[in-house]
Amino acid sequence: MPIVSKRHEEILTILGSEGIVRVQDLAQRLQVSVETVRRDLRPLADRGTILKMHGAVGLAHSGGEAPYERRMRENSKAKQKIARAMAATVRNGETIMIDTGTTTSFLARALAQHERLTIITNSTDIARTLAGRNDSKVLLAGGVVNGDSGAVLGHDAVAFVQRFHVDHAVISAGAIGIDGVMDFEPDEAVFAREVLSRGQRRVVISDLTKFTRSALVQVCDLSEVHQLFTEATPETSIAAYLADAEVQLCGLFA
Repeated sequence: MPIVSKRHEEILTILGSEGIVRVQDLAQRLQVSVETVRRDLRPLADRGTILKMHGAVGLAHSGGEAPYERRMRENSKAKQKIARAMAATVRNGETIMIDTGTTTSFLARALAQHERLTIITNSTDIARTLAGRNDSKVLLAGGVVNGDSGAVLGHDAVAFVQRFHVDHAVISAGAIGIDGVMDFEPDEAVFAREVLSRGQRRVVISDLTKFTRSALVQVCDLSEVHQLFTEATPETSIAAYLADAEVQLCGLFA
């Protein structure tokens, strides 16, 4: 069955580039009412083109996120800037726990010249990047390996990181907003939540696109984050929420 309206094409373009999007946000983007968007979404859902979930929608084939390699290419310059800014605050010899994510993968690359770090992670990519570098030591969580991202997840991975307390706990995010730091997958959210709780310093690194997205699972409230590194100042409403939660914005670029 063909696409029946130009608005359908616009909806699919937005979902294709951004993953899961709230219905309310779609209505604002398309400058129509929420009820109109819901009517537009109904035939797409009936055909199996999209999935509707808790006030949000995503493409059926993507599960809300593009494959990992594609996500590594998306907004990569901003992610590299964020990673370099965060890495500059880590001193040689310190301990750092990092979860799986594209921005955290760039952080690993930015830490490659550091010396004598102890890195605890569930990311096979981060482990490969930093293992054996400049007398640094990598401790990799055990568990079930995700074939796309290389993340190690599950009960064993969570139990592993519960053994440690580190100087810096750093996580990425699927989305950031008034509901806090969010992720797309429950297992990833559980692991990220545990990582954040292990750090003397609790840091989220995320590019600005995450402030316009929606995700399904809460990782933590904003008040549980000490610092957020991003590439530019978020829009006023989000910046106000961050200020109210006493989250320090870092790594800003003109």
